[in-house]
Amino acid sequence: MKRPKTVPLPDSATAEALIRRMRDERDSTSTYRVKSLRIHGPVCARCGREFTSATLHLLTVHHKDGNHHNNPPDGSNWENLCSHCHDDLHSRGLLGDYLNS
Repeated sequence: MKRPKTVPLPDSATAEALIRRMRDERDSTSTYRVKSLRIHGPVCARCGREFTSATLHLLTVHHKDGNHHNNPPDGSNWENLCSHCHDDLHSRGLLGDYLNS
């Protein structure tokens, strides 16, 4: 029977640096929705509808400048929009572009 290859474990400093980098990446990108909800509250910025934990999945984060990588910690590039208002906002731009061409 052939033994499986062993992979050397990184030293503790390397492992800690890797874990720190992974946490920083996760915190800076994937949780902007949580941060936006904490800053702006569970309310649609357009129609004013308030959301509960049961309906929170219908509330989205809109990037005002259109850049999904621009996630400042103060939330200045975000606004919480319900799915209806978010769709309306984006479809208005498409309709305007179509009508102006």
